[in-house]
Amino acid sequence: MDSGMIPLFLIASLADVCFADSLTGKLHPVIGIGRLTAFLEKHLYSGTRNAGREFFSGMILSIIVIAVTWTAVSGLLSIAAGMGRVFSGIAAVYLIYALLACGGLARAARRVLETLEREGLEEGRKALAGIVGRETKRLRPDDIYRALIETVAENFSDGVVAPIFYLFLGGLPLAWAYKAVNTLDSMLGYKDSRYLNFGRFAARLDDIANFIPARVSALLILLAAGCQGLDWRRGWRILRRDRRAHASPNSGWPEAAMAGVLGVQLGGPNYYHGELVEKPLIGDNLHQVSSQHVRLAIRNLYLSSGLGVVMVAVFAGFSG
Repeated sequence: MDSGMIPLFLIASLADVCFADSLTGKLHPVIGIGRLTAFLEKHLYSGTRNAGREFFSGMILSIIVIAVTWTAVSGLLSIAAGMGRVFSGIAAVYLIYALLACGGLARAARRVLETLEREGLEEGRKALAGIVGRETKRLRPDDIYRALIETVAENFSDGVVAPIFYLFLGGLPLAWAYKAVNTLDSMLGYKDSRYLNFGRFAARLDDIANFIPARVSALLILLAAGCQGLDWRRGWRILRRDRRAHASPNSGWPEAAMAGVLGVQLGGPNYYHGELVEKPLIGDNLHQVSSQHVRLAIRNLYLSSGLGVVMVAVFAGFSG
C-alpha cells in the first residue's frame, strides 16, 4: 500500500466501524465470490469418491475463483482510474470498506446477545445459527456466550487483520485474492464426506494465508487488553500454553489470547452437521462466561482493529 492510499484507507476503516456492512447490501463482492464458487462446484464436483480427482477438481475451482477475483478487482480499479481521480478514490474506498469486517462482526455479535437477552434462549440460538457453523439447538446461554467470544476472536484475524495485512503487502488485488481464499475455505473447507478431499486445497491455502495474520491478531488482542485494563500478562501466558489447542493451526492464537485476557475457558465439544466434535479447552475457567465477557470481547475487537489500522497507516507512511 503506497502512502497515497493512506487517507482512503482511513476513510474506509472509519466507514466500516460506523456503518458495518450496511452500505454494500446485496452488492457486496463476497456475495459474488460465493455465487461463483457455488456455480463452479455444481460443475466440478463429481461425487465419484475418488480422492485424487476430487482434490484436483477442488484445486481447479479455487484457482479459477482467485484468478477471477484478482482480475475483476484489477479491472475495476483500472476502469475507475481512467475516469479520473474522484472515481478512482471512490472505487478504492469502496473496495477497502468491503474488505473489512470489524463493524459487521461487532454488530452481528451484539445482535445475537440482544436477541438472547430480550427474546429468550430459543431466539438467541436461532440468531447465533446465522453467524456460526456449529449446531445451536442444544446450546445453553453460556455456550452462546462462548461461541460469540470465539467468533469475535477468530474472525478478527480473518476479517480485519488478514485483509489489512495483504492490502499493505500488495494492494487491493492481493487483499481481495485473500478474501477469495477465505471465502473458499468457509464454503468448502469442511472435513465431512463431501468436502474432505474436494475442499482440502482451499483449506490448506487458507491455513497458509492466515499464518502470519493469526499471530499478529493475538498480539493486537493483548495490546488492546492492556488499553482496556484487562490482564494482558495472563493473556500472554494462556497464548503460549494453549495456542496449539485447536484443530486449526491459526485459530488457536487469537482465541487463546482472548480467553486469557478475559479469564474464561473456550473450546469444548460441539455438534457440526449432526456429529459431535470434541475440541480441546482453551484458557482457564477463572470466571463463569457471561454477557459481560462478550461485551469486553467486542470492545477489544474495536480497540485492536483501531490499533492495527493506525500501525499500518504509520508503516505505509514511512515506507512510502
